[in-house]
Amino acid sequence: MKSRRKEKKKEENAMKFHKYHGLGNDYIVIDPRETNISLDESTIRLICHRNYGIGSDGILYGPEIKDNSFKLRIFNPDGSEAEKSGNGLRIFSRYLWDVGLVQTNPFIINTIGGNVQSEILENGDVIKIEMGKVSFLASDIPLKGEEGEVLNRNFVIQGKSFRYCAANIGNPHCVVLCDEISPELAQEYGPHIEKNAIFPRKTNVQFMKIIDKKHIQIEIWERGAGYTLASGSSSIASSAVAYKLGLCENNITVKMQGGDLNIEFTHDFRATMTGPVIAICDGILKEDFFKKSKR
Repeated sequence: MKSRRKEKKKEENAMKFHKYHGLGNDYIVIDPRETNISLDESTIRLICHRNYGIGSDGILYGPEIKDNSFKLRIFNPDGSEAEKSGNGLRIFSRYLWDVGLVQTNPFIINTIGGNVQSEILENGDVIKIEMGKVSFLASDIPLKGEEGEVLNRNFVIQGKSFRYCAANIGNPHCVVLCDEISPELAQEYGPHIEKNAIFPRKTNVQFMKIIDKKHIQIEIWERGAGYTLASGSSSIASSAVAYKLGLCENNITVKMQGGDLNIEFTHDFRATMTGPVIAICDGILKEDFFKKSKR
């Protein structure tokens, strides 16, 4: 009986988790109703670690339910908090659907990067989200030393000259226009652009190649996460730049290492994203994990 009581105590101090991915961009959902363990920076880093933890591109912490909306907090693997995440929002929408919390369709999710409207399609396999309006203004991104819309600017990174545009869809993005792209390009220059002094809040980075009027291809370096197979907000920012510059039409398929997303814009750059989500597993992080793991 003593060992059973001990095991029960351990379970009470454990943390349930739910893991999903959107085009290889994997997130862990932690529902605050299912744990009493707080998420500080070191705990987030530990959970997301690919060797010492579960491994993920971030943590989705929620929901807090209020006024028929669902509040979500999004954490990067380095422990920093993100304003918004397209893949994260699709995954969180799927989680709400899976656990029966969604009472209406569509429904509202609240993030610190703004509210979005989510709609479940194909019994949860595909999620459509109205992500809000894209801005190219330097003050919105934000970006130092620039005014007005940040389009077709140039900078030199590690001795190499790049042409870039900047955009904000609730979080900051730097879209680098390239004739050819590769994972190696993103991994070499992405970290330096992310932390460039002109971006006071750092930035997500996309290296974009135009394929035709309806297709683009991107390689992604995410702020606080590093090289990433796919990103919803990166897809929106890149597509918005392509549309703004007249290089693409308003309905664009974004091709990434993890797969394709569809992005559609209104005339005033309000973006709708449609793409898949796959459930991976549910599990429990034991008390020993938090007590004995390296941090």
